[in-house]
Amino acid sequence: MSSVPSLLSRTSALFRGRRAEQPRHDRWNTWDAPKAEVLGVARTLTSATRVVDVMHLLRTEDGIEKYYTVNPGSAFADGLDSYLSGLGIHVLSWEEATRRSFDLAVSCSVHPTMRRLDAPLMVLPHGAGYNRLVTESTGDALVPAGLSRRELMWRGKVVPRAIGVSHQDQIDRLTESCPEAVPYALAVGDWCFQRITASMSHRDRYRSRLGAVDGRRLVVVHSTWSEHSLLGRHPELPLRLVTSLPADEFAVAAVFHPNVWARHTPAGVLERLGAAVDAGLMIIPPQEGWRAAVVASDWVVGDHGSTSFYSAAADRVTMLAATGLDELDPLSPAAAFARGAPRLDPEGDVLAQLLDTARRHDPAELRPVVDGQLASVDTSGEVTRARMYEFLARRGVRVPAGTPRPLPVPAPEPVRRAQVTAYDVTGTYDAPGTVKVQRRPLVTGQHTEALGFYAVTTEENHPHWPHAAEVMARTVADAEVAALDWIADAAPRYENLNVLVARLDETRCLVRLRGGRQLEARTERAWGARRPPLDPVLLGSAVNLWLTDPERSTDLTGGLTLRTGEWRVRVAFTPPSPAGG
Repeated sequence: MSSVPSLLSRTSALFRGRRAEQPRHDRWNTWDAPKAEVLGVARTLTSATRVVDVMHLLRTEDGIEKYYTVNPGSAFADGLDSYLSGLGIHVLSWEEATRRSFDLAVSCSVHPTMRRLDAPLMVLPHGAGYNRLVTESTGDALVPAGLSRRELMWRGKVVPRAIGVSHQDQIDRLTESCPEAVPYALAVGDWCFQRITASMSHRDRYRSRLGAVDGRRLVVVHSTWSEHSLLGRHPELPLRLVTSLPADEFAVAAVFHPNVWARHTPAGVLERLGAAVDAGLMIIPPQEGWRAAVVASDWVVGDHGSTSFYSAAADRVTMLAATGLDELDPLSPAAAFARGAPRLDPEGDVLAQLLDTARRHDPAELRPVVDGQLASVDTSGEVTRARMYEFLARRGVRVPAGTPRPLPVPAPEPVRRAQVTAYDVTGTYDAPGTVKVQRRPLVTGQHTEALGFYAVTTEENHPHWPHAAEVMARTVADAEVAALDWIADAAPRYENLNVLVARLDETRCLVRLRGGRQLEARTERAWGARRPPLDPVLLGSAVNLWLTDPERSTDLTGGLTLRTGEWRVRVAFTPPSPAGG
């Protein structure tokens, strides 16, 4: 029996030494065999996206092989395996990861079970610092998650060999919560925010993806998770925003914390927000896109989550619909942010509040709070990478010369519907030849009283709105039935219509007025400018407003200027030629 322990010991030693005994030049390799192996450890989707981001600071050309694993046990781990496997990276099971040895393990969350890894562990925050009180993890009602003794220590020893924080003040807080861990702490700034700032030059590209073009400004709704979040306190706010703001002046997108998606499933989230999406809301997937939305935004309506904090740090007009003070460390910068940021009353006039806050916006007001959370942002990548490479030096891996270049974040790929199919339209004949239009989406079950008149597309299937509409538009240019034939057929079937519009191409439409007159409309362009697109529903709405103004003094053949907010487009109208007539 005495030979059994020795056999097990020998097998274990062989397994642990297997990497060292591998030939350095395997004939199957295209490049030289790696010198060092690093493990990225994910526990939730939030920490997974952050650790993947940080692991890009490790260059494979320096002889580094990267692997990933999921530390099990989180209530928010759903979808994590599929996310990692979809990245085309080495993914190990937790059991396999704990049987192997690595030169470094990197995690953007911390849990005592990570002590099972045979590697020095470096932990980093997965948000803007350490702020949230999560007693289920910390066992302490006064210490934020990530800085607690329960998470950082095991049987009197500190588990991580390096603890990255975004600001020196967090090390001071660590001195109170877990002084044994202070020697391992280092202020590394925030690589995530460094990439946000490096992406500012891509703002126009991001805004184009999110529909913030042709005069539209972008409002982004941010919600963290829990009952104290924006979604927890005001679940109808996304729908209220998208139906209250004029659709031609505002685009609205939403960013929800990955824990919301993990806890309630992607299908559940999209179903819950279905009416808002039908009305034009764009939803940013949890894996990527929220940083581009921060860069692209004009306003942010959020809560105490890190994405709202990053938005304020990026000098965006940031308003809070929920503060989350019940679950924040009261001494943290996040709590100071929640107390000091402008508020949005979800029951009030949201348009007036947005405009008023923008007029009074002064980034300097929140700058002290931001600077108390995010330090040395411009050097974060350099400091973080240098600390990681220190663990690999014994394998002959040296820190690369120069500083790491933060790449711009990917453009957003929002979930959205093809188009809104019904609007409540108001407006005025603003000046001779100019019509000001405001369109607000109609939502079944939400709309009780018309503000103006209805304008619908041919795809609207509500039982009453098409027959009550004064404007109907066919938005598909490549239709089976020609535009003239469609208009001739639709006019007698919808007796309430004043204007029918059929798209001919991106800049031209066919227009029929009550009484039978037909015109071709086309946008005009200034020299050196692109020709603006022509929205058939917007065009029909403007023409209807022109028709119903008793003081109109010009004929449409003199042209019409469509105005939505500060954006204007000039439209020329051409009557049919005698031959065509």
